[in-house]
Amino acid sequence: MIYITGDTHRDFSRVEAFCNRFNTTKDDTLIILGDAGINYFGGQKDHNFKKLLDKLPITLFCIHGNHERRPETLGYKETEWKGGTVYFEPDFPSLLFAKDGEVYEIDGKRCVAIGGAYSVDKAYRLARNWGWWPDEQPSATIKEHVEQRLEAESWKIDVVLSHTCPLRYEPTEVFLKGIDQSLVDKSTEEWLDAIENRLKYRRWYCGHYHVNKTIDRLRFMFLDIREL
Repeated sequence: MIYITGDTHRDFSRVEAFCNRFNTTKDDTLIILGDAGINYFGGQKDHNFKKLLDKLPITLFCIHGNHERRPETLGYKETEWKGGTVYFEPDFPSLLFAKDGEVYEIDGKRCVAIGGAYSVDKAYRLARNWGWWPDEQPSATIKEHVEQRLEAESWKIDVVLSHTCPLRYEPTEVFLKGIDQSLVDKSTEEWLDAIENRLKYRRWYCGHYHVNKTIDRLRFMFLDIREL
């Protein structure tokens, strides 16, 4: 079975409860739509956390968010998974991380991964010496790769798996109070708007906003866990 959920931010209690309830195995996959938080502190602390996660009776497939390091900067290896490239560590074979722009054949659906977003809490985190990384948003190179892959698919895809959403779908009702939106970098959302305008797709899933909500063919996910 293929399941999907929103941000976990390093709290996998609901995932563990779900696995226990439905008797999942490593043959089952849970897609996390960014901010899994698995690669956050670096070093031994993350290593110990991965040991625990790798024991869960499920395979995790994580989109890149804005509250975590990019696996490609951490010495991860690449391998093929469901027709696309993923990042992994040999010590933790059930923890997989999507490469932006790759297309995966998941449960008979052609799925493209597009991670990254801007952190509106950047200043707050930096002031407290918390993790923040300047490569949180997709670079020009990543954007080019995404567009080239979609061009190879004739701009037709079954499912988009992203962290943030196209600008037009921003759930403004859940924006954090006290944040001056005029100072928020929305270049990724604007780019996704251009993607969404051109792309023929069946369903779009995203996380980031900590809300469960459906607009048109786009579903925001947070705490719920559903079948893909």
